[in-house]
Amino acid sequence: MAWSQGENQELGEVFNQLWRLDVNRLRPGIDYIISLQGRAGYVAQGSNYARDRAGAPLFTYVNEDKLRSIETYNHFINLLDNYETSTGVAETVTSEELHENKLFLDAILETDVMKCAHEYLVRKRQSPSDPAQFKKQLYDIWFRLYHRERSGGEDSCGFEHVFVGETKFGREIMGLHNWVQFYLQEKHKHVDYKGYKARANKDTPDEDDHVLNLQFSWKGLVKPVGGSFIGVSPEFEVALFTILFLVSTEKMTTVTVKVDEYLLELVVYRHGRSIGTSFPKLISSNNRDL
Repeated sequence: MAWSQGENQELGEVFNQLWRLDVNRLRPGIDYIISLQGRAGYVAQGSNYARDRAGAPLFTYVNEDKLRSIETYNHFINLLDNYETSTGVAETVTSEELHENKLFLDAILETDVMKCAHEYLVRKRQSPSDPAQFKKQLYDIWFRLYHRERSGGEDSCGFEHVFVGETKFGREIMGLHNWVQFYLQEKHKHVDYKGYKARANKDTPDEDDHVLNLQFSWKGLVKPVGGSFIGVSPEFEVALFTILFLVSTEKMTTVTVKVDEYLLELVVYRHGRSIGTSFPKLISSNNRDL
């Protein structure tokens, strides 16, 4: 959909408010250290060969004790192993997993980031003012299971696709746009970082940038480019993409906004009443064209 200048400005303002409220965002160079290394090359569609321009992992260090000490991250990490990554394979949700989903939503709803998002959505008449009803709305957007493949049972949900990652027919990586999952998968040697993506003759991103375009392999498959926030809290991403999902009814919604020093294109795909995928694309940082 085409956003008016006023709508774009309003979204930019609310997203920057969320950014300022994100006290659980980790600090680059202190709470975590990344190593960008080389610029990743071109990967042909359908190919699973990528020249490795990064001999070392992306994450040199992450303060896991700090991560686990923050309630929203702790509950978020507990959710990451609850999914069958292959599409077409039905998900089985246990009562324990349902409880973990609830604990995660309860934890993020206590944060100022989600309270701010809720207030905005109520004002825009996109969400119920009752917190319990808003929680149910969030559950449907992020955790309700749906068919991504026509064959088989309900095999996917927004949370799994965006934050955990999926594989399609064992040939393609889908989703996996979250830095915590990337770090944990890299630590367990499932992810191999290949380098950062930036357009030819443009500036190199900084290692303290909170948004990056990455190339990597996961479970033997290559993702030619995937946009990801780095260091931000789970509640920030849920708040940001929930707002973008609810203020539009389009199958695909994109908006270009400046959040802090980053000029971003934010993308959300709809799958009925749920999120199909959502991710950021970094356009420039600190007025440096990347």
